[in-house]
Amino acid sequence: MPRGRGDKGATLIDTIVGTALILLVFIGITGAFQLSLDVVTNNRVRAGAIALLNERMEYLRSLSYTQIGVEGGIPAGIVPQIEVVSWNAIDYTRRTSVMYSDDPEDGLGVDDENDIIADYKTIRVEVSWQSKQGERSVTLLGRVSPHGVEVAVPGGILTINVVDADAQPMPDAQVDISNTGTSPAINIRTYTNENGQISFIGAPAASNYQITVSRPGYSTAQTYAVSVQNPDPDPRHLTVADNQTTSATFAIDVVSTKTVETYRLYEEDEWEDTFSTADFVAVASGVEVGGGSVYFAGEAPYPSSGSLRSTTIAPSQLIGWNAVSWTDSTPAQTNILYRVYTGSDVLIPDSDLPGNSAGFSTSPIDISGLSSVTYPSLRLDAEFATTDENQSPLLEAWNVSYDYGPIALPNTPFSMRGSKTIGNNPTVYKYNQTHNSGAGASVTLSSIEWDTYELSIATTTGYNLAESCNPQPEALSPGSSQTSRLYVLPYTPHTLLVDVRSGGGQLIAGASVRLSDGAGYDETFPTSACGQVFFPDLTAGVYSMTVTADGYQSYSNSNVNVFDVSEFSAVLTSL
Repeated sequence: MPRGRGDKGATLIDTIVGTALILLVFIGITGAFQLSLDVVTNNRVRAGAIALLNERMEYLRSLSYTQIGVEGGIPAGIVPQIEVVSWNAIDYTRRTSVMYSDDPEDGLGVDDENDIIADYKTIRVEVSWQSKQGERSVTLLGRVSPHGVEVAVPGGILTINVVDADAQPMPDAQVDISNTGTSPAINIRTYTNENGQISFIGAPAASNYQITVSRPGYSTAQTYAVSVQNPDPDPRHLTVADNQTTSATFAIDVVSTKTVETYRLYEEDEWEDTFSTADFVAVASGVEVGGGSVYFAGEAPYPSSGSLRSTTIAPSQLIGWNAVSWTDSTPAQTNILYRVYTGSDVLIPDSDLPGNSAGFSTSPIDISGLSSVTYPSLRLDAEFATTDENQSPLLEAWNVSYDYGPIALPNTPFSMRGSKTIGNNPTVYKYNQTHNSGAGASVTLSSIEWDTYELSIATTTGYNLAESCNPQPEALSPGSSQTSRLYVLPYTPHTLLVDVRSGGGQLIAGASVRLSDGAGYDETFPTSACGQVFFPDLTAGVYSMTVTADGYQSYSNSNVNVFDVSEFSAVLTSL
């Protein structure tokens, strides 16, 4: 029934809008109520924390000056450094530290007027708890001075400085100090100030102070003990002497991630046609294909000529061409000439394949000099000829061999060593570990300290490192992610891995590297996209090397020593 002009009511949209407004008001009231509860709860919990602060501070002030200290601290005392206290069903963590301090009013350090730098004790008490918003804390600082005249305290000064990779001060770094040779034993956990420093006046004279510096998400630095594996550690545990200052600086920074992938650089494969069918024949003129051979069509008398052209040969992941070979039969007065064409049916010029225009009759043809970049695909051509109409040449098979890759190589062990050392005579490296690339041929190493790392493949794996992107060693910056790819080939006793760089250190791809020994070995290979080239299966000895690249002066060196696994870097000068 139509709605009259005077009728009153609510439409659906009026209902939705009204409901939304009511819901909005309700949510606001609920939020305000919840906020009020949180404020009340936090204030109650905070009040408990303040009570615990005052309790600890008053207790310390009730002790004699010589008794004020913490367990395992400098100075030592009976108060725990860290304790968990339950108060009104809330778990609090209370941390207490006591340290001697030098009052600037009478001069600091060597400028102190009375040569007593332990002027008073600084007390720091912190109470923390977990709230819905995360960890909260309150801190109370105080100081206690000795009664009467200041008296020097025995021991020395132990100062720890913490910096980052750029030698900038690192505040709030965690410093753990322990020494079981003192009485009582020392076991302190403290943190650096805004200048990246923490200093302990009155440290007992003793050796073997063990220092460890860390921070969440950062690397770790420490001192090391003398051991059979590390007879001359550096840095070794610290020694504090009476009335002397012992200082040490430790560097930490954000840890990084390094991914290592392993590949076989290439494998050899071949394209082959045995002519059981005509599937790999693009053009056949005057010849028949099938049954495992190619010959003149029909019966004698045969035509004087015929031809055969293969389909395009375009291997995936082609690295380089090797050879063309065939099996044929050419009775007297018959012949087959073979030529190599591009994938687009253009005859490869003699400048790139000498003798190609005239044709080849002797198998195999060496096509290793053909660039896989210039010629990513090929076709084979055969020209049949006879001067005896009763005789036909016979082609039974032909093939092209090539190298392709890289191919992921799973479960490959490799070594990774940094340049930082922690000992001498013999050299002990801070990071020197063996890893495995796993089933996926890739492993990601986390929490790695900034350093310059070298990846290597042990010859016991049955492989040589034939290339690495980037060349090793490789610098890893703080807080970074880096991927390194290792390419290997089956092991041979003497090898040479060459990288070619510009004067500015940039890797040069496509440079021509010629290596010869004057006794029959003479090979030329181009550098890869990573600016490297690998020479396997060499004889130990001295070689000559010539490197050329567009835009650079030619480089020559007649004293390249090869023995076992050898590496060489050639630096080119721009024209």
